[in-house]
Amino acid sequence: MNQRIKRAFLDTEDGQIHYRIGGEGEALLLLHMNPRSSDEYRELMPILAQKYRVIAMDFMGFGDSDKPPRLYSIADYAKTVIALFDELGIEKANILGNHTGAFVSGEVAVAYPERVNKLIICNVAGFGEVGKANLMRRFNKGFVIKEDGSHLMERWLARARYIGSAELNHRWVLDDLKCFGYPLYAVWAVGNYCMEAAERFSLIKNPTLILWGIDDMEEFERLGLALAKDRYFLSQAIPHGQVVEFSNGTICMMNQIPEEIAKVVLEFLDSVNV
Repeated sequence: MNQRIKRAFLDTEDGQIHYRIGGEGEALLLLHMNPRSSDEYRELMPILAQKYRVIAMDFMGFGDSDKPPRLYSIADYAKTVIALFDELGIEKANILGNHTGAFVSGEVAVAYPERVNKLIICNVAGFGEVGKANLMRRFNKGFVIKEDGSHLMERWLARARYIGSAELNHRWVLDDLKCFGYPLYAVWAVGNYCMEAAERFSLIKNPTLILWGIDDMEEFERLGLALAKDRYFLSQAIPHGQVVEFSNGTICMMNQIPEEIAKVVLEFLDSVNV
């Protein structure tokens, strides 16, 4: 049965947060990558919502959420997760985070362990000093609106190798454009967090599932941001974490292979012996 997904807004002192919600039962929060929005989970949410109360929020500065009044840290984003939990009356939830969302979900599990049940961390790269420097160069460059409109085609072509669908690329570009003219909030947040990520994640005690898309990790390497093999810092930091790798997993894997991801996620969440 296809679950209906509703959209709503939460008022915070820093602005409105947009989120999608559907299903009933135990709560499962989905946190998106940069520069996407909750639209990253459009295909996945109805599947998961058949068994869980699924929420996907737009981080401040992305999608239909307001721009934050300052540069947000990973800790700031974690606080907005707790604000959403409080608004929805959620005492404890499972969390799935991808890329930026993975760093935030890990921080929520460390800073607010009593609010997290099971944790699913997807596509975390091991940036290191070189990767951090490259992230900061990307932050300083930003998304610039160009007079001739060439920035539109640049964003379209940025994913030409792996997007696989004009309709999906259109959705990605729409999310991209909502970030133009503003700081790359998530790039700054991850850049200032990535060097302490191993230490922070080593404090995670929750049952944890680690997901990696192999092509996704190799794309980081092609972009000069992180070596694919360096991703294993995460499984070393969280030795009790289960690891699943998708050989066909691209940066778009949440949209492209939702059934495969849902199967693994549901098996993990439904398991009592984790």
